[in-house]
Amino acid sequence: MKTWDVVIVGAGAAGLFCAGVAGQRGLKVLVIDHSDKIAEKIRISGGGRCNFTNRLLDASAPQKHFISQNPHFCRSALSRYTPQDFIDLVQKHGIAFHEKHQGQLFCDHSAEDIIRLLLAECAAGGVEIRSGCSVKSVQAEPGDPAPSGENTRYTLVTSEGPLQTTSLVVATGGLSIPKIGASDWGYRMASQFGLRLVTQRPGLVPLTFDGDAWAPYAQLAGLALPVSIETGGKKSRMHFDEDLLFTHRGLSGPGVLQISSYWQEGTPIRLNLAPYMNLPERLQDAKLRSKKLLGNELATLVPSRLAEAWVSQEPALQRPAAEVPDKALNKLADALSNWQLIPTGSEGYKKAEVTLGGVDTRDVSSQTMESKQPGLYFIGEVMDVTGWLGGYNFQWAWASAHACAEALAAQKAPHSQAHAA
Repeated sequence: MKTWDVVIVGAGAAGLFCAGVAGQRGLKVLVIDHSDKIAEKIRISGGGRCNFTNRLLDASAPQKHFISQNPHFCRSALSRYTPQDFIDLVQKHGIAFHEKHQGQLFCDHSAEDIIRLLLAECAAGGVEIRSGCSVKSVQAEPGDPAPSGENTRYTLVTSEGPLQTTSLVVATGGLSIPKIGASDWGYRMASQFGLRLVTQRPGLVPLTFDGDAWAPYAQLAGLALPVSIETGGKKSRMHFDEDLLFTHRGLSGPGVLQISSYWQEGTPIRLNLAPYMNLPERLQDAKLRSKKLLGNELATLVPSRLAEAWVSQEPALQRPAAEVPDKALNKLADALSNWQLIPTGSEGYKKAEVTLGGVDTRDVSSQTMESKQPGLYFIGEVMDVTGWLGGYNFQWAWASAHACAEALAAQKAPHSQAHAA
């Protein structure tokens, strides 16, 4: 039976990066993935250009951009491997990139550039990658205590035969986008070894609305506009200024994806569809000076399709601006700047970019990513650490993977030295 220093299950962002770093630190590393096509989530990310990190990440207060029941857990890894560290690696590989919006960095050419970077780093570390290889079972058994203190050995039965390791890294991601091979294997592995899980749900996902109440807005599908969006109240209030996209089934766009991670089922979201103006004042001004229909005046303030959808619902608004009662004008202004609505659900994992929840970080070391089960590590999305839209989740993948690889190398070093002696 072949033995490896490290076996990593999951050939995505976190798994490949961890493998490359560990391999280059002198470890014998194997990466296994059940899919034939590895790194597919990287390939489709950022519209095919991979939003690989975010310059604005504040390592001293990462909880501003990450969601977790243990919000400070991610600080250690993120402060030790920063966006600039990954940017340096991207530049070392000659990959051209640009900043789009609020610190978001994208490849100029293709997400394939990031995949090639990761595979090159793995090759430099002599890493073996087996795609289309599934893990059927994992068993842990005490091994001979080594000088470094290792005393757990893992036997993996795979579709390509059994193998052993003293360090098993779970990098299988979450449940989002099942069509590219997402699975719950990482969560099952955590449960097998008695680790706690935080309930999983779709994150960064479009929200849906059903029934007659949504009918007037379904016709707006394809319309995008900048909005202010919020949910929650008092201490739990979250707010974003981002673009909104109307869909046939509900709302999407960056603003909605961001708020979806904070939205709780059965609670409202609040939208300001004209966030950069004093709408009551502008409508009163139109009433005083204009002979045009109110709908035409409103169309100069918000997209014309949006103006038409609102005006068509209220007969009092379907007349010249000068003839619209103040009460109706004020009601319109309030409806557009404080639109409150309750989603009936979301588009689910098939459209979600990430999975909220996962392996409970209380059972994992923030320094090494090793769990309470000796020799079992978790990195990336499989843990209860979820970033905002905009490159934050990739940076967590790089940072957690780097912390894990450095810890594995440090752990193996005394063992190697003892053998050499």
